[in-house]
Amino acid sequence: MAGKEIYHKVKDKVKDAFSSSGPETGKGKTKLSGKRVKHGYHLVKGKSNHPMEDYLVAEYRQVGEHDLGLFAIFDGHLGHTVPDFLRSHLFDNILSEPEFLSNPKNAIRKAYQLTDEKILENASELGRGGSTAVTAILIGSDNSVKLVVANVGDSRAVISKNGVAEQLSVDHEPTMERPMIEKKGGFVSNLPGDVPRVDGQLAVARAFGDRSLKKHLSSEPYVVDETITENSDFLILASDGLWKVMSNQEAVDEIKDFKDAQAAAKHLTEQAVNRKSKDDISVIVVKFLC
Repeated sequence: MAGKEIYHKVKDKVKDAFSSSGPETGKGKTKLSGKRVKHGYHLVKGKSNHPMEDYLVAEYRQVGEHDLGLFAIFDGHLGHTVPDFLRSHLFDNILSEPEFLSNPKNAIRKAYQLTDEKILENASELGRGGSTAVTAILIGSDNSVKLVVANVGDSRAVISKNGVAEQLSVDHEPTMERPMIEKKGGFVSNLPGDVPRVDGQLAVARAFGDRSLKKHLSSEPYVVDETITENSDFLILASDGLWKVMSNQEAVDEIKDFKDAQAAAKHLTEQAVNRKSKDDISVIVVKFLC
């Protein structure tokens, strides 16, 4: 099926699709291949003087005969225009890839690259900033549900399986990717500040945008997929405003007894604030029910 055909077969069944400019909390539910899925989200602005830079997506769509759940966190830096662009365009670009249904992992890689190219082409309008991203797509088909997670930067996806936390994304820290950065002519330095930064400026090694640093950065996502089973409890997507102050297992333990996904997401943001997180905090919780 051609990309344009897939695109035109996308039938919106949007329950929620909000960003920092919309409601700060919300929830939704659907059925995917007979499995009930409920989600909730909550956002809290950090202590900085700039406007909220976290954006999110939480919605359901149908592509052909396949029901989808689309979830994402976009954590911007040096402005909100790039994460806002991602909120509006990244999933559409992924679903427009001709091989999305046959090879979703490869389609996601291509769409991430295409989207980053568009951001760089429009840098005069979108500015010099950038954004991390973590995306999760649930694909319902033939009585099973596949989960495909991708990310660049340090926004994170964690799944709970029988109460045990498993990180599905990779934190793209400059120290971890120093060889790649140096091979491209860049450097990693703790100065200024107290954390390693690419060229002394950016605390992540992979991101969308950041035109002035792009020759030393990558927008290649880490991508992983797995099947949702009876052992899958829930999925947490969150910006680093949560993960700076809470481990993966702590986050799972905090909400393992919550029945309501929205209340669970709100609880995590509140706990992060109580632990003195100063960054913007955005959390999506997706619960899997048999």
